[in-house]
Amino acid sequence: MARRNTRGLTLVEVLITVTVIALISGTVILGMGAVTSARLKRSAAMLAGAVRVAYAHANAKSKPVRLVFDFEERMIVLEESTSELLIERNDRTGGAAAATEAERAAVEEAEAILKGPRAPRPAFQPAKAYGFNPEKDRPGKELSSGVRFLQVETAHQDDPVTEGRAYLYFWPGGQTERAAIQLGLGGAETDNVMTVLVSPLTGKTELKKGKANMPRPRDDAEASEREDTGP
Repeated sequence: MARRNTRGLTLVEVLITVTVIALISGTVILGMGAVTSARLKRSAAMLAGAVRVAYAHANAKSKPVRLVFDFEERMIVLEESTSELLIERNDRTGGAAAATEAERAAVEEAEAILKGPRAPRPAFQPAKAYGFNPEKDRPGKELSSGVRFLQVETAHQDDPVTEGRAYLYFWPGGQTERAAIQLGLGGAETDNVMTVLVSPLTGKTELKKGKANMPRPRDDAEASEREDTGP
């Protein structure tokens, strides 16, 4: 019977193989990191664009406008109202009519405490503007895959919103609220975070890497100063 020649791998060949596999794995990981970072930046840029659209829409239509940040659907929706809106501090909807069951319960609880007649709350409906088409299946713009809202800070609420729906309001004449919207990619303790800061007078936005809180006025005098902190 013929004897078959067999040859095992040498130590050098094993080391070369392991090194090649490590290099390939490292390249794949770096590539995945670049892709996820691009998704986060793309969502932040889309949000900044939505702010500019809402600011311009309020001026063009002479109507109060708001951006809805839907945490569950991971979506930004543009809405408008035909009625005047007077912002109410620390109100679940900012003074607008309730849009969800949770908001209705919160509004009813708040109004039960207050006495006397109250002005009707203005209702908001999805608006059609550049990049927003409520006639389609999706009423707004969805964040990139894996990207979600971490929290939304606006001037009309003392505490950040971390679930449900948050609102950022715009008015005719060129004014909005100071705001900070944090976007994250990954789990609850993700390091992949970007913050979109909104200036109250011009609607300008600033994109910052990491978690940034909304600058808040220290007193009424500072709050009344008409200065823009945006770029």
